[in-house]
Order: sequence, then C-alpha cells, then structure tokens
Amino acid sequence: MKGLVLLCLLLSCLSALMVSQALCPQAQILVRHGQAALDAGDFARAATDFEQARQLAPESLEVNRGLLLSYLQMGRLAKAGEIGRDAVARWPRDAQLQHWLGLAFFKSGQNALALETLQRAEKLESARFDIHFDLALVLLSEGKYSPAADELEKAIKFKSTDTLAHVLLGRAYQNSNRTLQAIEQFHTALQLDPKTPLGHYHLGFAYASLGRNREAIAEYEKELVHAPENPEVLYHLGHCLLETGNWRSAIVHLKRAAELDLQNADAFYDLGKAVLLDGDAEAAILPLRRAIALKPADPSPHYQLARALEKMGRADEARQEWQRFAELKKAQPQKGGMATGRVQ
Repeated sequence: MKGLVLLCLLLSCLSALMVSQALCPQAQILVRHGQAALDAGDFARAATDFEQARQLAPESLEVNRGLLLSYLQMGRLAKAGEIGRDAVARWPRDAQLQHWLGLAFFKSGQNALALETLQRAEKLESARFDIHFDLALVLLSEGKYSPAADELEKAIKFKSTDTLAHVLLGRAYQNSNRTLQAIEQFHTALQLDPKTPLGHYHLGFAYASLGRNREAIAEYEKELVHAPENPEVLYHLGHCLLETGNWRSAIVHLKRAAELDLQNADAFYDLGKAVLLDGDAEAAILPLRRAIALKPADPSPHYQLARALEKMGRADEARQEWQRFAELKKAQPQKGGMATGRVQ
C-alpha cells in the first residue's frame, strides 16, 4: 500500500513536470521546509529536504538551486561543485547557479575556475551587487587590485550603503597607488558605520603611507578601542609613534604586538630600535636578535644591533654586526638609492 502511494506521488510529480514544470504537492512541501531550514541556518536539514525534493523533481531549477546553496553553506564544497556543474549544464543561462558555483570554486581554492564562472554570471545578470562583490573578492585574493576596484565600483552603484564594499574598495585603491581615493572610501565606510571592523585601521594605514603619522596614530588609537588585542593594530600604532619620536609610548604597543605575534619580525625590530633610542642598549639586544632570526636577509636589525653592542662596549661583536649589515645591504637590490627602503 505504501509503495502504491509513493508511486502515485511520483507519477503526480512527473505529470506536473511534463505539463507545466510545476512541483507536485509533496515536492512543494519539501522545498518550503528546505527554504525554512536555510533561513534558520540549519544547512544539513536543508540539504536533506532538497535532496528528497530532487528525487521527486530532478528537473526543477528551484530544487537544484536550493540543493547547491545548502551544500555551499554547509562547506561541503566538493558536493556543491558536483551539484553546481550538473545544474549549470542543464541551465547554462541561470546567473544564480553560475554565481554559487563560482563561490564553491573560490572557497575550494580554484580561483581560475571561480573567475571564469563568476564572469559568466556577471554577463548573464550585470545588475547584481553580490555577483560584482564576490568577483571582486576573487580578484583581490589574486592581487589584481585594479580589476577588483572596477568590480567594487560597480557593486556600490547597486548598494551604496554596504560598508564592507567601501572598505574593500579602499584597500583595492590603496594597493593600486590611489591612496587619496582609498582615504575617501574608508571615510565613507566609517560614516555609514563608525564601528566598521578595521575601518580606522585601514584609514590609519593609508595616512601612514602618505607620511601623515599623527593622523594615522589618531585612527589606530580609535581602532584600538574596538580591537585592543589586535597585533597588527598595535604594531602599526607603535611604528607610527616610533616615527614621530614618541619612543616610550611606542615601546608599550610594540612589546604587546610582539607578545601577541611571535612571528612579526618588524615588531621585534621596531621594539629593539625604540628601546635603544630610549637609552637601554642591553634590553634592545634580545628583540633585535629575534628580528634577525625571523628575517635573516634584512640588514636593518644588524645595524641597530651593532649600535647597541657598541654602546655596551662590546666592540668585537659590534664589528661583526657592522660587517654583516654591509654584506646584506650590498646583496639587496637597490630601490631608489636605498638598499632596504627603510631608514636604519
């Protein structure tokens, strides 16, 4: 009896698909349940519902969309790719399927396929914020900053209030040497939401890249209120304080940055330099040696270490460091007349 009922339901679905491609009642219920599970964040349940719906209505675009999205949201990227490829082969002009398949490729590290697929989605439906935005994410991850900026500019035309889009556009501008435009985007993001994550950090970085260190410090200090234990914020704040001659304040932030990120050679270098400038040559040695261990090809820590050893009267060791500094500096390619691009 149960088999007869199931057969009737299946025949009902097939008949409906043949006539009007509409879903049979049982499939409609499963789709509603699947959509509700997606909305509730229960992606495993959603996948189960859409899988059952697909058994009843394998040719339904709505069902295949829901199934692809469920697996994508679950993080089952191989399965999402499998479902997505099959669905795109059936409905090659559906922008949503192309979009989600592109995201599956991107999240699984297949950037070339992600770009190709998202670009197809963009051609099919060019007035979609999310397609331009996700295409920009792939381009940013590839270091293609100018094309990423182009996509984010398009995205913002359709959703000008998205703070993350403005932040990312600012970063794309910053990395393609359009710092003043980057600053405008970071300001816009912060006007939209003063608590934009890392908004003040990115604005501070842009100011610092222009040598506007005091403005940078003000922004980093604002960011520190929201992210007091972020090692990057602490490091860049300490670096700018060091650049402006406020060595003691710099030491506080650089020391904490080095504690939080033991692999940040620049934090250890700046800390050693700041401590040395503050008059404690002995305390400068340990962070400078740590900077050397983390970045052996960098001449600068050897320069500062030589100075510290000289101040302590350890002339032989100092000579060794001066020699090592000279060797490494000579080995580095010249950049605008300077070997390291860094004031020693």
